[in-house]
Amino acid sequence: MQIEIVTKADAELHAAFQRLVPQLTNTHSPPTLDELTALLRDASSTLVIARDVDGAIVGALNLTVYRVPTGIRSIIEDVVVDISARGQGIGEELMLRAIEIAREKGAAGITLTSNPTRVAANKLYVRLGFQKRDTNAYQMSLRGRT
Repeated sequence: MQIEIVTKADAELHAAFQRLVPQLTNTHSPPTLDELTALLRDASSTLVIARDVDGAIVGALNLTVYRVPTGIRSIIEDVVVDISARGQGIGEELMLRAIEIAREKGAAGITLTSNPTRVAANKLYVRLGFQKRDTNAYQMSLRGRT
């Protein structure tokens, strides 16, 4: 297994996300090549992928590190490992690399959210030292709002 920071959006990356995103969610479409390019150009985002021994992309996550008035924050989003590669430590290696990057960029901590039905993922996060927060999470859809 190899963990990499993505620097270029290409057909291979696009194809991998067409396969991986439906395994993560059924409420969001996989990104277009242009959307992946925009993501990689965003200085606050770091896209991390995992490759298997044959070089195929089998996992990914996005780390966003950003500054707010109270310091440097980070959040991990869209953690996904291909169903064919689960149980091999790929998610853990992706998370460890993201934690390392966040630390290097000066973040004081990392937040993430995870669907409670993703039992293995939630166990991994706790094992890595993440703690469940006692907070109210709010969301507002901006689609269709004026």
